Amino acid sequence: MRVLIVGSGAREHALAWKLRQSPRLDALYVSPGNAGTAEIADNLAIKANDVDGIVRTAQEQRIDLVVVGPEEPLTLGLVDRLDAAGIAAFGPSKAASEIEASKVFAKDLMVRHGIPTAKHRSFDSVLEAGTYIAEHPEPLVIKADGLAAGKGAILTRDSAEAFEVADALLCDRVFGDAGARIVVEERLSGRETSAQAFTDGRTVVSMPLSCDHKAVFDYDEGPNTGGMGAYSPPGWLSPKTVDWIHKHVTVATVRAMAEDGRPYRGVLYPGLLVTEEGPNVLEYNCRFGDPETQAVLPRLKSDLLDILWAVANGRLQEVSVEWRDEACVAVVMASGGYPGKYETGLPIEGLDDIDDDVMLFHAGTKKADDGRIVTNGGRVLTVSALGATLEEARRKAYANVERIRWQGAHYRTDVGGRRYRPRPEWLEIP
Repeated sequence: MRVLIVGSGAREHALAWKLRQSPRLDALYVSPGNAGTAEIADNLAIKANDVDGIVRTAQEQRIDLVVVGPEEPLTLGLVDRLDAAGIAAFGPSKAASEIEASKVFAKDLMVRHGIPTAKHRSFDSVLEAGTYIAEHPEPLVIKADGLAAGKGAILTRDSAEAFEVADALLCDRVFGDAGARIVVEERLSGRETSAQAFTDGRTVVSMPLSCDHKAVFDYDEGPNTGGMGAYSPPGWLSPKTVDWIHKHVTVATVRAMAEDGRPYRGVLYPGLLVTEEGPNVLEYNCRFGDPETQAVLPRLKSDLLDILWAVANGRLQEVSVEWRDEACVAVVMASGGYPGKYETGLPIEGLDDIDDDVMLFHAGTKKADDGRIVTNGGRVLTVSALGATLEEARRKAYANVERIRWQGAHYRTDVGGRRYRPRPEWLEIP
């Protein structure tokens, strides 16, 4: 089978790495890819948001299956275009992708179908938003309605800060058109987890849960990023709660989308906050998470190509999906200054010193004219390791992180390391 992966991050490298293990794979392409994908696939110089270019290339290369990594091409209708061209694609349609492209749409869906989420209101007027904020002096979360590269949710401490953020989004347009509407919601207290699942619109197969570290610094300090690391599984959640999330969030959402005439196919990824009262959906993503994928795919025993092909063709019920018992920790190494300004083109050393059983997934990298691998983005690498326990996986991952160097390299030192005791209520969700 000939497969094209769309995207250039560590998520896409992880997908390529896992697909390369399939005996059914004949040829693998990544567009545009990075220095890591170039080692196991053919990179194509086509941007992920170039819908016309992707479709044309898929036709020219006689691609059997296109796997779409990032959200932007999905929201631009890439899967719809591929379907129209008779090319199988893994990912939701443009209409279904609105579950991530619009937080207002997602919130409305949850309210109408009884899926748990925080109390909220949406606004496109800063005056109306300000009135609501003044009437709700408790800490609030302000969210841009549209796509903001994982940085569109701002936690505020008081009404003054909430109004300032609302003004920055609606009036100053700090997130462009993505902030033309905002969601103002109550700030819940609890612990986050990510509940990715494969679905063909009818069958839903949940992946092991994982946890992402969003803040740039240890102890969740500093601004939010696209993700500084992840681990799987979250041992602080009971099997009963995990099953509750599958039935009352993931399956319920797929059913809701079908009932609303937007059948969902691909990866559905609800991000949840588990509070004392139970899990609440913070947001939905319409694709594999990054860096969650780098912490989950190493645990997959089954052939990923079989799964993706079955999803794309509405036959997921025919595939057995099995997972390893080991834990996995994925540590993101970023450029100094990220998520703000950072340098690129810095030579990376130590890439050949990685243990054989540790996975190194490239993101912001490229090969320079002299053959050296250099930095080419904010998040540069993800180092993933399996272990019999979470602590063993952490030790292996960080032992290898410490061997990689470039000027200004930065990473969190606490990925997967925080101890947490769940409250009894979380264990007894009906």
